[in-house]
Amino acid sequence: MTGNSDQTTFLCISSFFKGEDFIRSCKALGNKVLLITSKGLEHKKWPRESIDEIFYMQEKREGVWNMDDLISGLAFLMQNQKIDRIVALDDFDVEKATLVREHFRIPGMGQTTGRYFRDKLAMRMKAAEANIPVPSFTPLFNNREIDEYTKRVLPPWLIKPRSEASATGIRKIFSKEELWAVLESLGDRRHEYLLEKFAPGDVYHVDSLSVDGKIVFTLASQYLSTPMDVAHGHGIFRSVTLKMDSPDALGLMEINEEVLKAFGMRFSASHSEYIKSRDTGEFYFLETASRVGGAHLAEMVSFASGINLWAEWAVIEDAMAKGKPYKLPAVKNQFAGIVVSLCRFQYPDYSCFTDQEICWQLQKEYHIGHIVQSESQERVLELLNEHTRRIQIDFHAST
Repeated sequence: MTGNSDQTTFLCISSFFKGEDFIRSCKALGNKVLLITSKGLEHKKWPRESIDEIFYMQEKREGVWNMDDLISGLAFLMQNQKIDRIVALDDFDVEKATLVREHFRIPGMGQTTGRYFRDKLAMRMKAAEANIPVPSFTPLFNNREIDEYTKRVLPPWLIKPRSEASATGIRKIFSKEELWAVLESLGDRRHEYLLEKFAPGDVYHVDSLSVDGKIVFTLASQYLSTPMDVAHGHGIFRSVTLKMDSPDALGLMEINEEVLKAFGMRFSASHSEYIKSRDTGEFYFLETASRVGGAHLAEMVSFASGINLWAEWAVIEDAMAKGKPYKLPAVKNQFAGIVVSLCRFQYPDYSCFTDQEICWQLQKEYHIGHIVQSESQERVLELLNEHTRRIQIDFHAST
């Protein structure tokens, strides 16, 4: 056995560069931290001072590894190194982690439960089974079922990949003829997609921490321009945290609790999305993930609440592994909002943004964005609107 036999060893799996705060927090708690990541990410700024060993996997395509190689590599490693817990740091790694846990019988979320947090078809079927409202949907396995669906549910529809993250790969369909042409173009990958009713409405996200099957922290926010708008309409990404006693926030917390309970969430961070029907005002479930939200939403949540989702997730995993109680730090009751855009300049000049409420700036080539924080949600919205107009005129680029 290598190292201190009393140490708990965490294996982090990440095919994208993220989760640095999780890794630092996990190490600070006295654990041994191993990381498996993609070979192409070898030179990223991983917090190496908090990682005991890093292992690399060759990618078949972005985020995709040869799972037989992963299993055989871990089998060799585990001859001399016990692994106590496995954590998937990205959406694309949930399936990898559940497979490895099942194969080596390591505690944590298995493949069946993992599907509910990764496969959009499994999510919808599980939600419908639990009487949680979802937009009308159908799998794309059987031609007759698809035909019956198109007669029963009027277009427009959305074709969605079952396993992509965010709005990647979603297509809006306006007619039966267009649908069959798209299905034909998908060929033998058709089974990897689903079809659902396009429901106009406002889209929200709920970021949570769960311990022992109970939600211990939750913050509801509204996308002011949705990931789909940004991905397909060349928009500017924006989100704002809600007043926690508002009807929308209370409704979101209620449906979010139903979703996580029905899906079997035990302990993790989670990021879930819901749509509020423009016609009925009812919340519908869209998707969930057993991870921290991307697009720098974790930073927005942190500035509003004082809760670092990545760091607290590590504390929860540590407590569960060691049988210790978990205590959430004090939560602030402020508001934050984020705006992010592609930028036509490689290194944008932020000097025109001087408001004292700006608390974080994005440092990424050909991108511009920041987070604003205030005790007033109205002030946050005012700043987001003002800054979005300025970005649109002076900086914005679209692909």
